[in-house]
Amino acid sequence: MVSITDPYDALLVVSFGGPEGQDDVIPFLENVTRGKGIPRERLEEVGEHYRLFGGRSPINDQNRALIANLEHELAERKISLPVYWGNRNWDPYLADELARMRDDGVERVAAFVTSAYDSYSGCRQYREDLWRAVQKVGPGAPRIDRLRHAFDHPGFVTANADGVVGALGDLPRSVADSARIVYVTHSIPVTMAETSGPAGGAYVAQHLAVADAVSAQVAARTGVGRPHDLVYCSRSGPPSMPWLEPDVNDHLAALAADGVESVVLAPIGFLSDHMEVAYDLDTEALATAKELGIAAARAATAGTHPDFVDTVIDLLLERAAVERGESVVRASIGPPGPAADVAPAGCCPNLREDLPALCGVDSPPYP
Repeated sequence: MVSITDPYDALLVVSFGGPEGQDDVIPFLENVTRGKGIPRERLEEVGEHYRLFGGRSPINDQNRALIANLEHELAERKISLPVYWGNRNWDPYLADELARMRDDGVERVAAFVTSAYDSYSGCRQYREDLWRAVQKVGPGAPRIDRLRHAFDHPGFVTANADGVVGALGDLPRSVADSARIVYVTHSIPVTMAETSGPAGGAYVAQHLAVADAVSAQVAARTGVGRPHDLVYCSRSGPPSMPWLEPDVNDHLAALAADGVESVVLAPIGFLSDHMEVAYDLDTEALATAKELGIAAARAATAGTHPDFVDTVIDLLLERAAVERGESVVRASIGPPGPAADVAPAGCCPNLREDLPALCGVDSPPYP
């Protein structure tokens, strides 16, 4: 009897990773920045962000919570499928988890990457890491199919809209209706943004589509249409390299100068409340807003919202049906439309060096 998850033996959650204590901070950051020429003083500066939180990134616990919710929802649907978890930059490492899967008899796995948008760092770099992990495991490594990006799935949008509506409720009632929604994502180099996706420009276009869809849903639910913006945080490159702007703090200053009294900071670029959210928004940006006299509240990320958990499982079942040769109607908020199941040639290129990557039409064969 064919299962609705055939041909997959398992679901693999692929994430960034994060330190679990003070002694992990600099080794973790060295893993993240290896080969990128980031000076030691910058690592120490970023390391202080983690040290404010005991050296422990929130991301690992949030991934554990997501996995627990996925396992619960799969059980509720009477779907028998194990869920594994592997990181790019910290334990549990991808290669170790693939080896465990091989030893458990897993032959083919659907991988959900905890990055919702196209870009080198959110797309091809994960695919490069998957290729390296498969090479390290060698013969017998499970075949991996990456699920498409989640940005345009209606469940992801609804989860973020719920976060914005909740944050509006945290603002003083006198300014809630006039609040501006400031959508925030991770800044990346302009050249990376321009080459993102198969045809370029996908990173910004996808975020703008999500911002519009979330705003429309919030307006329908609250009866108030609100202006919104897309801004960026967590720039880490040298000053000589152009990165996407405006920075969230600079934008808040510009809004204050224009007389804006209240904002909701909505981190649609992040799937969970990890360090960029906990420090760049909850620590820095909210402090900036307070100094400027702007009432501000931060919207929750998709995290373990039931609609987001359903989104991951929907993407799994969608891809399984595709692999079985069935006709599939893809859930989508509309243009620019769903990302490809299999990355086209040249998608989200590595602008520093040409490295092999899995899950693409030009991927090398398995070992």
